[in-house]
Amino acid sequence: MQEDPLDILKEKWGYPAFRPMQDEIIESVLQNKDTLALLPTGGGKSVCYQVPALCRDGICIVISPLIALMQDQVRQLRERDIPAAAIYSGMSYQDIDRIFDNAVYGGIKLLYMSPERLQTDMARARIPKMNVNLLAVDEAHCISQWGYDFRPSYLKIAEAREWLPDTPILALTATAKPEVADDICEKLLFGKGSGRFTKSFLRDNLSYVVMREEGKEEALIRILKKVPGTSIVYVRNRRQTKEIASLLVRSGIRANYYHAGLSAKARSERQEAWILGKTRVIVSTNAFGMGIDKANVRSVVHMDLPESPEAYFQEAGRAGRDGKRAFAVLIYHQEDEDRLDKQLEMQFPSLKEVRQVYRALGSYYQLAVGSGVGEAHPFNLLEFCKIYKLQVGKTHYCLKQLEQDGWISLSDAVYRPSTYRIKVDKETLYDYQLKQRKYDTVLKSLLRINAGAFHHAVPIREDRLAKFLRLEPEEMKRILEIFRKDGIIDYKPAVDEPLLMFLQERVPVEDLMPDQKLIRQRKEIAESQVSAMKAYTRETYCRNKALLEYFGQELEEACGMCDLCLARNQRNEGMDKIRKEIQMMLQKGPQTEKGILDQYSTIKRPLALEVLEALAEEQWIKRHDGKIVWNSDKSHAE
Repeated sequence: MQEDPLDILKEKWGYPAFRPMQDEIIESVLQNKDTLALLPTGGGKSVCYQVPALCRDGICIVISPLIALMQDQVRQLRERDIPAAAIYSGMSYQDIDRIFDNAVYGGIKLLYMSPERLQTDMARARIPKMNVNLLAVDEAHCISQWGYDFRPSYLKIAEAREWLPDTPILALTATAKPEVADDICEKLLFGKGSGRFTKSFLRDNLSYVVMREEGKEEALIRILKKVPGTSIVYVRNRRQTKEIASLLVRSGIRANYYHAGLSAKARSERQEAWILGKTRVIVSTNAFGMGIDKANVRSVVHMDLPESPEAYFQEAGRAGRDGKRAFAVLIYHQEDEDRLDKQLEMQFPSLKEVRQVYRALGSYYQLAVGSGVGEAHPFNLLEFCKIYKLQVGKTHYCLKQLEQDGWISLSDAVYRPSTYRIKVDKETLYDYQLKQRKYDTVLKSLLRINAGAFHHAVPIREDRLAKFLRLEPEEMKRILEIFRKDGIIDYKPAVDEPLLMFLQERVPVEDLMPDQKLIRQRKEIAESQVSAMKAYTRETYCRNKALLEYFGQELEEACGMCDLCLARNQRNEGMDKIRKEIQMMLQKGPQTEKGILDQYSTIKRPLALEVLEALAEEQWIKRHDGKIVWNSDKSHAE
């Protein structure tokens, strides 16, 4: 039995109607058609798979590359009493097993997974047993080598067709050029009669502005004082987030900074303060904003040139989702262009450099050749580079190449709470308690916290348990570590770092042979994206039109909202006013050119001269005895 999508929307989300194109996409999915949905940032992509998932019996599997986004989506769904779960790198075998069981037996309506997890033996064994009503592929542009964030693991998603022959696929993305959209449909093996829905990328309430400034910080302060309301400021690195936020606070603007290197608690608190309006401006690397449902952002300011129009369009699109006037401002100077060129070169490291980083990874995790496949480990880039004396920027791109070649997968920063599982039976545990009487109270408390600890890993808050037992948190962690070493429990301290997963077994470095043809293709794509970003800053007609044309869409007229359109409108209005003033002067009698120009300020004088040239060309004025005369004959003729 199929429920009405609008009834589901009203009941679970409280919205009276769908946004433009959402209902058409949902209808296509409910007709069991493979569907591609291109909706710009803030267009409501998640509703397009969440609602049809609830309309029918069965489960919707959602493929997403971003762990933080998966966790946030699951939290929001559960708040609406919709059973949802996520499986991603770093989870225990027992947790994954339990979630898969719930999915098989109907206890979950939406199951989020990373593309890498879809390829595991457990997924291949369990998913065919599920009643899957939809396979949703989020950030679908990752499947295309012509896109801006290609991930090889996405290429294997289509293999699920073998297990789910009658399940439709819904592919969603906010940014895709026409060739990328075609590639998505081809790689996901879309069937005949598939649907493709593309909402115009035009944001008629968003004013794009480009400012070439030497004093970028001063320009930022001027913007934030002129444009009231909530703002996101994007900067290049973590150090800048703190520096710019401090500068804004000193200037009387409520601001804070955010980046992936902060603790999970700090990230959560700062994000919440910004969402609630306690913090007006958040200064961040591009780690911030993905999946955050805040409609009233009045400005998004980039302090550096993004590496592609795709990245810029997605980040700038976080402004003005409520439909009210908002601004996307890009502040840059020549040094930013030079930096982008250097970054482009760094993006494609030599084979020697890639092999050096790969060898270091094997040593870092003590992996023997032939081992490591499927293992996920916390990864601290700064610590890794310090140990092996590697340059951070270059190492980042070496890891990116290893990822794009399918050797590793590097997740975004993810918080995983501390867990423990009791590894021994009750008799052995009792015997251990007798031998270690000084830890008897701690062991009894562990048994009381969660009886399920004998069967699977359960979360533990060391600070709370320590407070209850009147111990210091560090002492509690030390005791748990003793239990682990003694083989009594499997204790895993909390992790709040990116996770690095080996997708293939470790090989000797000489067997690491990247596809040079593919690398050349990627470099061509990256060069075209950088060129397009530079061209955007030099656009002279309309910013919106330039962006839409990049994504293969047309805008018949200039938007009238961007800095170029507003400047042109202001100029035209100024010229019309000057034209009328000159006409009135000349109709009173002949004037010298100097006499006319002297009526205007230094700033307006070039415009007045331009008006005189236009009037002469149109034969509204003529020169006689060194003076300018109004051509009354032309006036009478018209």
